[in-house]
Amino acid sequence: MRRREVVAGLLALSGGAWLPGCSARRTLRVGLHTWIGYESLYLAEGFGWLPEGVLLHSTANASASLAALHEGRVEVVALTLDEVLLGRAQGLPLTAVLVFNVSAGADVLVVRPEVTELAQLAGQRVAVERSVLGELMLAKVLARAGLQEEQVEVVDLPPDRQLAGWREGRIDAAVSYEPTASLLEAEGGRRLFDSRQIPETIFDVLAIHRERIRGREGLLRGLLAAHFVALDHIRVSRQDALYRIASRQRVAPEVVQRALAGVALPGLAGNRGYLLAGSRFDQAAQLLEQMLLERDLLPFEDGRALLFDGRYLPPTDGRRRG
Repeated sequence: MRRREVVAGLLALSGGAWLPGCSARRTLRVGLHTWIGYESLYLAEGFGWLPEGVLLHSTANASASLAALHEGRVEVVALTLDEVLLGRAQGLPLTAVLVFNVSAGADVLVVRPEVTELAQLAGQRVAVERSVLGELMLAKVLARAGLQEEQVEVVDLPPDRQLAGWREGRIDAAVSYEPTASLLEAEGGRRLFDSRQIPETIFDVLAIHRERIRGREGLLRGLLAAHFVALDHIRVSRQDALYRIASRQRVAPEVVQRALAGVALPGLAGNRGYLLAGSRFDQAAQLLEQMLLERDLLPFEDGRALLFDGRYLPPTDGRRRG
């Protein structure tokens, strides 16, 4: 079965409310920044698999994506699970409807070559985005190093600005992710800590603003269906996907390959399993909430009501069987 036919079948099964001539001639704006786990949506856009009316709104980083949601410029946003919890604490009615990926080495600490162990971070300038994920990674690094935050000089610098800071000699280490991590390594940096040391803690999800999604449910289902078709393309046509992603990110295909190796990309069955009460995702959300509360990164307990919802997932992956 050709992939274009698969897409048509999936989108039809997803409700069809996005089709021309339907009353839902709305737009669904998706805020996302450069991250390997979100590239399925850019692939879907490039192949023309997104429903008409779904618009990708690129931002510089996760904080900017969350700001776009606050300001009403997007209805859907790609965030880490901890950022969803933070957004909910700020009054946003957010619900995760898709798990893009689970970090398994893609979130890293890159240091100058003379830093050979974590304890040597004392007195060093460490770049970190002052997001919840940045704070969480920094907390884990410092705990492993046996250091307090006041023993390092924290530089508020998101990944999209870290390469410039590194080249200008303003930082000695960076809490980062791909593709910036590999770019820092190309400048002589070395990885000293990554998310493999905190397994099943960092989830990237697609989250909806529940109030703004009303009337756009068909577009949302079509968006999720297109994601799974693009995910299949990454798996089946790996080299083509590598070069397309590398071209969009303006990096070498080897950087994309390394980034993909640092994440687990759950398919439709995996998503169905994750978006259930009592799942590993649910358990991780509980643990993550407690970690954030203990670090005073979350102002109050969330309760996790409507934190995730699998109802918008497509009923089938559309692949030929047998």
